[in-house]
Amino acid sequence: MLVKKQYYILLAALFFLFACDQAEEESPEIDISAPVSVLQLEPTSLSRYTIATGNALAEEKIEVKADIGGKYILQNHPSYKRPFRLGDAVKEGQAFVKIEDKEYVNGIALESKKMNLELAQQEYEKQKSVYDKGGVTLRELRNSELQMKQAEDELENAEIRLEKMKVNVPISGVIVDLPHYTPNSTIQQGNSLATIMNYSRMYVDVNLPETTLTEVKKGQRVEITNYNLPNDTLVGSISEISPAIDVSTRTYLAKVRFNNPRLLIRPGMFVKILIKVDQKRDILTIPKEVIISDQRGKRVFVVEENTAVERIIETGLENEDMVEVVSGLDNNERLVIKGFETLRDKSKVKVLR
Repeated sequence: MLVKKQYYILLAALFFLFACDQAEEESPEIDISAPVSVLQLEPTSLSRYTIATGNALAEEKIEVKADIGGKYILQNHPSYKRPFRLGDAVKEGQAFVKIEDKEYVNGIALESKKMNLELAQQEYEKQKSVYDKGGVTLRELRNSELQMKQAEDELENAEIRLEKMKVNVPISGVIVDLPHYTPNSTIQQGNSLATIMNYSRMYVDVNLPETTLTEVKKGQRVEITNYNLPNDTLVGSISEISPAIDVSTRTYLAKVRFNNPRLLIRPGMFVKILIKVDQKRDILTIPKEVIISDQRGKRVFVVEENTAVERIIETGLENEDMVEVVSGLDNNERLVIKGFETLRDKSKVKVLR
C-alpha cells in the first residue's frame, strides 16, 4: 500500500514539472526596453538675447488745427473724388480743408495793399530818377525806398493770412483721426481738423536691465515682432541710449527705430524687441527641457548600443530654449530627447524611428 501511494506522488510530481515546461515554452518573450527618441549631437551656434517690450509709435505725426475760424468746407480726395475719410492715405500738399470768412477777407484788404505797393514803387522810381539829377537828398530817397519795402511786407503778410483759409495736408501718411463737422458749419480758431501719421518709419522706447548696459550698443541690430503677427519679423537698430539708470527699476532707456514698409505694425501696437547680446559658434547645444537637475547636478541620457547611459554635464551660454554643453557630451552622440523622464543609468531602450 505504501509503495502504491509513493508511486502516485511521483507521478503527480512528474506531471507538474511537465506542465511547467510546457508553459515556459508557450509563454512569449516580454520586451522591457523603454521607447525613446534621440537627437544626434552636432556643432552649432547659439545666441543670447535681451527681450524688451514697448509700444510702437510713428516717427511722423501731426495734428492739423485751424489757424482761423470760419465756414468749414472739407475738400475732395483727388484719388477717390469724394470728401476725405478716416483711414485715407494722403500726400503732402493736397488741398484738405477750406475755411471761408468774408469779414476776415475784407479785413485783409488785399487789393488795397496791392495798390499801395504799386504807388510806393512808382514813387520810389520817381525819387530815384530825381536823385540821380541832384533834385532830392539821399535821405528822401531812402524814405521812399522804406515806404516801398513796408508796402511789400504788408502785401506779403496779407497773402499769408489769406493762405490760412486753405489747409493743405502737411505730411504724406494716413488720416488716423478726423473730427466730424457738419459741412458749412462754423468752426473756431484752434479747432482740430485731423491727425495724420506716417508710420512707414517707427520707433519704440524700451527699458533695458542695468546688467546689459555694457552689452547693448548704439547702432546694434534688433528684431521686432508683434504677438498678432508671429510670422513677420522686422529688423531695426538701437538709435539712442540713455546713460542714466532709473534707481527704482534699475533700468535704462533706449530708443529702437525700424522701417515698416508694408505697414504691418500699426501705431500703438505692443511689440517685442529681441536684442542679441552674445553669440557662440561651433558649440554643442541641447534643449533645456531634456536636462534633469537634482542634488547631483545636471544630468542627461545618451544611447549606447540600446542602453541609456547617464551623463553629468556642465552648461554655459543659454537662451530661452537651448543651452550650451561645456562638458559631459561629445559630437555625434545620441541624446535622449523623449522618454528620458523614467530612465535610469543602464536602462534598456528602443530608439523610435
